[in-house]
Amino acid sequence: MSARPRRAVAALAATASIALFAGACTGSAGTKASDDPKAETTITFWHGWSAPAEVKAIEDNVARFTKAHPNIKVKVVGNINDDKLGQALRAGGSNGPDVVASFTTANVGKFCHTGALADLKPFVEKDKLDLDKIFPKVLQDYTQFEGKRCTLPLLSDAYGLYYNKDAFREAGLDPEAPPKTWSEFTTAAKALTKAKGDSFERLGFMPNYLGYETVVSHYMSQWGHGGYFDKDGKSTAASDPAFAEMMTYQKSLVDALGGFQKLDKYRTTFGDEWGAKHPFQTGQVAMQLDGEWRLNFIKDAKVPFEVGVAPLPVADDEVAEYGKGYLSGTIMGIAPQSEKQNAAWELVKYMTTDTEAVVNFANAIGNVPSTLDALKSPDLKFDARFKTFLDIARHPKSTTSDGAVNGSAYQDTLQKFAQQYEKGQVSDLKKGLADTAAQIDRDIAAAK
Repeated sequence: MSARPRRAVAALAATASIALFAGACTGSAGTKASDDPKAETTITFWHGWSAPAEVKAIEDNVARFTKAHPNIKVKVVGNINDDKLGQALRAGGSNGPDVVASFTTANVGKFCHTGALADLKPFVEKDKLDLDKIFPKVLQDYTQFEGKRCTLPLLSDAYGLYYNKDAFREAGLDPEAPPKTWSEFTTAAKALTKAKGDSFERLGFMPNYLGYETVVSHYMSQWGHGGYFDKDGKSTAASDPAFAEMMTYQKSLVDALGGFQKLDKYRTTFGDEWGAKHPFQTGQVAMQLDGEWRLNFIKDAKVPFEVGVAPLPVADDEVAEYGKGYLSGTIMGIAPQSEKQNAAWELVKYMTTDTEAVVNFANAIGNVPSTLDALKSPDLKFDARFKTFLDIARHPKSTTSDGAVNGSAYQDTLQKFAQQYEKGQVSDLKKGLADTAAQIDRDIAAAK
């Protein structure tokens, strides 16, 4: 099992915890990093993984670290979400962590802006690390904010399309030719859908924003938009036509497959996203937007049909960019109140930049490696279909969400409006996007 159960929930619920960081103590490597990294010491590492296989993977990596650094002992504490993390960073003191890992890349802007995590630049410069030679650009982007680097990437995620090859054959579709454009996708989704009274025997795809992983940011990665903010830091939701194009398409797909109410009623019959009864795994939906970790779930659930994977479709006029996708990942940082920041940095550096450590961790939990060397390592072990996600991770047009001083609040605002639009509660898309952009700008101004 992968990290995804905690990360997906955290990304959508981040605004519930975001205020916890507002009063976080600022700190930097230059203020409290006077400890000797070669001295005998114990540091505390908080992370969010909780499943036995995940916890073991973390502990195995820490064991390799302590073997290479016998003077540094590591106390590992798992199942820490961003609520608990925020409370500890805000409170400070000796009972908190020295090193932290978070699933919520959307919170990096908040972490860096408030000083909730220490500035890593002095450590990077001290060890003469050339980050351009270590990490893909997108991962570098989502682990810093406004020029301040307070985190480094620890494994990454790439989102693509899972599809039921048996259902493709039954519907007269070529299982070796998944849709590349959104118009092709609509055709396939309709062909794969089998009605059953006022419900479905099988749905081609669940497009609703309440569906698993079908959030605004994952859709938007497949449109050629120029980012969520302009050079002046203002929301582009109204000024960039890609947002209106995506939302218009998404609503057309909702309408083509039966309408919001019918789809949402069917959605309530789905099993848990992280259990064996996931609707794709049970055959209730024939295509699914999801990350690379789903391969492990499919294997564990012993899915009885042949599963294909491919990149998500792109806008019809952007077929040359087919192969791109949405990227995210786990982040690591150092607590600014830690009195052992040099020792903490040794653990962060090892887990995020050591090729063997990254490859072993990626193999253990089925995530995409986060360094350039690990991505091409011959020691990677994975299902042959996993290569699709490696290719998405390396694609030059793959994107992630922009950082903001208030974390994921702007994404939540976009998501709320998009849900209203797909339900038919908003008739004027242009005005609605303008109002949404204005709300995002007001919220960011208030956060500053």
